[in-house]
Order: sequence, then C-alpha cells, then structure tokens
Amino acid sequence: MVAIEFDPGGIIEEGEIQIVIICANYKGKWIVVRHKDRTTWEIPGGHREPFEDLEMAASRELYEETGALKFNLFPVVAYSVDNGEKRTFGKLFYARVQELGELPQSEIAEIKFVEKLPRNLTYPLIQPLLYQKVVDYLHNL
Repeated sequence: MVAIEFDPGGIIEEGEIQIVIICANYKGKWIVVRHKDRTTWEIPGGHREPFEDLEMAASRELYEETGALKFNLFPVVAYSVDNGEKRTFGKLFYARVQELGELPQSEIAEIKFVEKLPRNLTYPLIQPLLYQKVVDYLHNL
C-alpha cells in the first residue's frame, strides 16, 4: 500500500526533500517522459543533488528530461510518500515551458505531449494525485 500526503502548511522542511517532480505544460499540452529502461510514462522529475536548492534541482531535472530551455517554474506543494517500508519527501512544481531544445543525452528515451496523463504510468498510485494537485493549483489561480 502506498500513501501520499500533501503538506500545504509547510511542515515538511526543505532539507528533508530529496525528490522534485515537475508537471510541465508546453503549448497547452502536458509533457510526459519515457525512461530508456521502461515502456511506461512519467511526469518529469528526479533526485536532488546535495548542493542544490529545490528550484535549482527542478530546473535541472526539467532540462535533462525534456530539453526545456525557457520556462517559468512555480512551487506547488511539498508531499510525502510512504510505501510501507520507507517514507520519502518531495516537492511538486508546475512549469510553463516556452521553448524546448533537443533532448539531452540522459536516461530519457523520448517525450510525449498529452492532453491528460496516459494510463500506462510508471507510478500509477502517485502520479495521478500529483497531476491533479497541479490542475487544482492552476484552477485556483
């Protein structure tokens, strides 16, 4: 069983957060990525490097996984995921992408532009909840 909790009150400390996830929109479509070793799709994101603040990590991951060159990045909410064995902490971002370059050499095989998340997700118990949180964030602006 996987449990996800959102932290709108700011209780999760930045130092605890090791994962950044970026729901990225380009020309009205969401960007999803496919890892070279998988057949499933993911929201762009990854692990934070030791020297990075959260926005720096999100910017780097967005570029590495999508080729995004010009974008505006907005923090949405911190969250935790408990898989029954361990609890991890992440930060969810929204990115409005204005310019894409070539996909850098990385673990990502391809990107795809979608109206909504596809069914075949790598993390089907987590990603739809993160996506919905960003949709709600945008709706409430």
